[in-house]
Amino acid sequence: MSIFEYNGSALVAMVGKNCFAIASDRRLGVQLQTIATDFQRIYKIHEKLFIGLSGLATDAQTLYQRLVFRHKLYQLREERYMKPETFASLVSAILYEKKRACKRFCVVAGTASESLYGACEAMFKPDMEAEELFETISQALLSSVDRDCLSGWGGHVYVVTPTEVTERILKGRMD
Repeated sequence: MSIFEYNGSALVAMVGKNCFAIASDRRLGVQLQTIATDFQRIYKIHEKLFIGLSGLATDAQTLYQRLVFRHKLYQLREERYMKPETFASLVSAILYEKKRACKRFCVVAGTASESLYGACEAMFKPDMEAEELFETISQALLSSVDRDCLSGWGGHVYVVTPTEVTERILKGRMD
């Protein structure tokens, strides 16, 4: 078993018409044993910038702390928030330091990624409005975690528009 599958996870992000959504499952497990049912995999960098981190939970939390630190330094120096493109380059540079990854944009991640690809391919359509995007990403996430024993316990969804950020909790399989 890969260390990236040790805790299990499901992450998905989609872009709609003038909005985006990011969702994750809520289960933290050690292989097949459930440790927590409210684990956070989506992290807020600032009001309009979020990142989802899958893999080993301790590595994800450490990476998040490094990203927040670097963002705060940037904010002090530039007196503004980072743009998403700049933040993507920062993430790429930090990950490439350890030769883990390079800059790429992935819409799904985690142990449920194979079923997420299929669900997203079947349900996604371009230029969805915020509410339709929420329904689509929620159904894709819930149908995928039902097929993965290492993720589950509902979901956590953020839908970001130019005027607001909506956060919702999904109820799903709880085993």
